[in-house]
Formats: sequence, structure tokens, C-alpha cells
Amino acid sequence: MDFDYTDTQKEIRNAVARLCAGFGADYWRQCDEEGVYPERFVAAMTEAGWLAALIPEDYGGAGLGVLDGCLILEEINRSGGNGAACHAQMYTMASLLRHGSAAQKAAHLPKIADGSLRLQAFGVTEPDAGSNTLRIKTFARRVNGGYVVNGQKIWTSRYHQSHMYLLIARTTPYEEVQRKTDGLTLFLVDIAKAGASLRSTPIRTMINHHTNQVFIDDLELTDDDRIGEEGKGFHYLLDTLNSERLLVSSEALGDGKWFVEQAARYAGERVVFDRPIGANQGIQFPIARAHMNLVAAELMRNRAADLFDRNVACGTETSMAKYLATEASWEAAEACLTTFGGFGFASEYHVERKWKEARLFRTAPLSNNLILAQVAQHGLGMPRSY
Repeated sequence: MDFDYTDTQKEIRNAVARLCAGFGADYWRQCDEEGVYPERFVAAMTEAGWLAALIPEDYGGAGLGVLDGCLILEEINRSGGNGAACHAQMYTMASLLRHGSAAQKAAHLPKIADGSLRLQAFGVTEPDAGSNTLRIKTFARRVNGGYVVNGQKIWTSRYHQSHMYLLIARTTPYEEVQRKTDGLTLFLVDIAKAGASLRSTPIRTMINHHTNQVFIDDLELTDDDRIGEEGKGFHYLLDTLNSERLLVSSEALGDGKWFVEQAARYAGERVVFDRPIGANQGIQFPIARAHMNLVAAELMRNRAADLFDRNVACGTETSMAKYLATEASWEAAEACLTTFGGFGFASEYHVERKWKEARLFRTAPLSNNLILAQVAQHGLGMPRSY
């Protein structure tokens, strides 16, 4: 049991921090105010090889583990940036990496590694299903040599920044499967090739997240577009979902550390009633509590990432990591905003932007209330609540 990061992992942190230093808080504020995708930052991350970190060396990547990927995203957010702009490039490919055919990996992974192909769009959630993925209605009807897909997805982020679309659809009606997790199939869709069969409309949100709803009309796919076996898509999807929760946990940890560092600094500098406001326990105690909870959440993240990298079942652990990290991050966000007082709402201090971004992760990609229900049932053996 070793709680220390390796020298390589420490260098990863330092190298990513150096790259992020070239994209200061004003860069991110401008992206936020103009609602633009941080293309220049993503290009720099791609050129430096960080978005290919989890791709095996045989396909042009670095062959690192998911914990290393976690540290990359953590440092982006700790620097004041927003790793959500590129995190899906790392987790969406988990299903392809672990369950794709040799031909699929050879065709796509080298291009993802060199940046000529982006796989950031992830079609799971639907308007009527929400977090209940097993109840999705998008259906892939079997035809000779392939499928015809019809349906609708919502909250598909970075669709317009992607070349490929990871899509899950029903191939057997829910009422006809023996196990409720069966009958779902995973596809890798070429967006340009799909043409008018895919239509999207943007969803305006309180943060700069570039998310959409996608309408699927008679989308024709071949057997070669399918990942793995028909009907096993949900099981393949778990690798993507577990890596997603770990990477999102890491972004939340980075946010939390940014908030704590900003709050502690400001509390020591801001003088009111002839002394620093940080001398008041009402200011310093919330910051200290947030710091301790972030340290604890980081240990849970590392434990879950270790299990994932060893290919050990870790659904409960990745969920707990996501819950603890996002709650600790939000606690830090609240403490930071309170510490800055009125200035926390001023865009020039960047707190309000990061505060909004941190709040998202308590809801997405999985509601923290649903995580509590999952842990109660699967971790504690309590009755199913949903």
C-alpha cells in the first residue's frame, strides 16, 4: 500500500501545469463570455500528446494508466481551466479500447492519438429515460448486413467538435430480454458519413459546455460499425462509464484545489476591521474542512483508479470517488465564494465561472443522489430504491 505518486506521475502534473500556464484565467473567461470552444487549448493538449495518454504505444499513444489520465485532467482544472473541453476524448474511447475489434482499433486509435480524429460525442441519455439507460427507446433495427437506427439523444456534449459518435441503442425490446441489461448494442458512428440522418440542436446552459440534443432518422450502420457483440453493449459501456466517473472526479478535485488555494490566499490578504479575514474562524474553518475532504476524496479516487487499471470490478468504487470528489469540490466552491464576498460574483476574479462549473458535476454525468442509491444497494445490500 503506497500512497505516494511516482516520479513519472509528478512529472505529468508539472508538465501539464506548464502547458496550462500558457492559457491563463483570462483565456478561459473569454471562452466563457463568447461561448466558444477552447480550440487552441485542445490543440495544444493534443500536440503535446496528453489526450493520447491512455492509448497503447502500438497505436501511437503513451500507454499510460487511467490514474495518469486523471492527473492530467486534475491539473487542467487546478490551473483554472476546464478539462471538460477534452475529457471525453479520454474516456469515450474506453469501450473501443477494451472491446473494439482489431480492425476498429487499427483504423481509429492512431488517428485519435495524432488528433486527426476526435471521438468526444457520447450518445446515451434520452429525454424520457434520463439516468435509466436500460429504458432508452432509440432502436437499431436489424437489416441485411447492418442496422437502421431511429431515436433521439439529449445532453450529447461536444457533438460539433467530434468526427465520431459513440452511440448506444436497443436491438431487442426491453420487454423481450431475459436480463434487463441485455438487448443494448454499442455503435461507433462516422458523423460526416451519417449526413442528414443525424440532426442536432444546441442546448443553452449556464456554463460553456457545448451540449446538444441529437435526432436520429433512418441512420444506416453496418456490422463493422458495431462494437463487440449485439446485445452486450451495456456491459461494454460500463468501462466507459467507470473511466468517465474517475476522470470527472479528477476534474472536480482540481476545481476544489483551485478554490481552496484561491480562498486561502485571499483570506490572508483581505483586511477588514484591521485584520485579515482569514483570522476569523468563520472564514478559515470552511476552507480547512473543504481541504480535508478533498484530500480524502483524492485517496478514494486513487483506490478506484488502481482497481480499474488492474481490470478489477470497480463500479461501486468509481461511483464513491465521483460522489466524494464532487461534493468536496462544491464545498470548496461555496467556501471560496463566501470568502471573496461580493468580489466572488465579479467575473474578473474568475470565482463565479469556476463555481458554476463545479456545480455541474454534482448532477452530471450521474446524479449524486443516484450514487447514494447505488452504494446503498450494491455496497450495503439494502433494498433497491429505484
